[in-house]
Amino acid sequence: MSILLTSSSKVIVQGMTGSMGQIHTSRMLNSGTQIVGGVNPRKAGTSVDFEVTPIGPGAETRQGGTVSVPVYGTVSEAKEATGADVSVIFVPPAYTKAAVVEAVDAGIPLVVIITEGVPVADTAQFFAYAQSKGVRLIGPNCPGIITPGQSNVGITPADITGPGRIGLVSKSGTLTYQMMYELSDIGFSTCIGIGGDPVIGTTHIDALRAFQEDPETDLIVMIGEIGGDAEERAAAFIKEHVTKPVVGYVAGFTAPEGKTMGHAGAIVSGSSGTAEAKKVALEAAGVKVGKTPSETARLARSLLA
Repeated sequence: MSILLTSSSKVIVQGMTGSMGQIHTSRMLNSGTQIVGGVNPRKAGTSVDFEVTPIGPGAETRQGGTVSVPVYGTVSEAKEATGADVSVIFVPPAYTKAAVVEAVDAGIPLVVIITEGVPVADTAQFFAYAQSKGVRLIGPNCPGIITPGQSNVGITPADITGPGRIGLVSKSGTLTYQMMYELSDIGFSTCIGIGGDPVIGTTHIDALRAFQEDPETDLIVMIGEIGGDAEERAAAFIKEHVTKPVVGYVAGFTAPEGKTMGHAGAIVSGSSGTAEAKKVALEAAGVKVGKTPSETARLARSLLA
């Protein structure tokens, strides 16, 4: 997964001058992410100062102090001035589509969309547009992506795990953090939160393919949830294309039928989309599936041992 995010990745923040943008830009800088600019057409030509206190793996080797991040009027201007190759988006749902299209038009190869509540029709449109231009999207409604000790793009805590040989892909932000903590003594190559909306830019299958091809990943942990058929499709892909061991967890074993649970995509109809059905499909593909996050971590630990 280092093909997606490394210590040399240059990151711009669309929405950096907003309250959430400033909070999480500060956290990303603290974790060693190379933030090279922000984008706000109304504040172009200004800069924002951040007090950096290094945290997470390698913190002792990084320098703290004040970092001044320039603000550009457009993504194209930011890319031309900085050589940025990643954008992370912290803008309100109504403006997310325009922000993504702007990043795609500027030729940013990786765009991470943190915003929750983006209309599904908007996501479908900008995802299709990004695909046509060869741009990788992660999200929306996701915690982002972290390569521990190298770079952290999004809202994932940087100090709960270090680098290691496990690849993690998850629909749930909170369960991403829990699994990182549960296996923090082993460490992760990359952790990616893909989001739980009905339409997302990067799927379980996309992440599984990247982890399968990544020489720094020895084992994959996949976290899904009730609703839809993404996990069943991932199981079919694993059976055909993944030779590395995979451990899975499906959130929602106790969810009542027909009730929307948390994420917009997590709704069960009849037997379709239930946690049990997903567990059966994954196990048929050779995936070890835990009934709880802690049991899933134990399965991963035993396979690595």
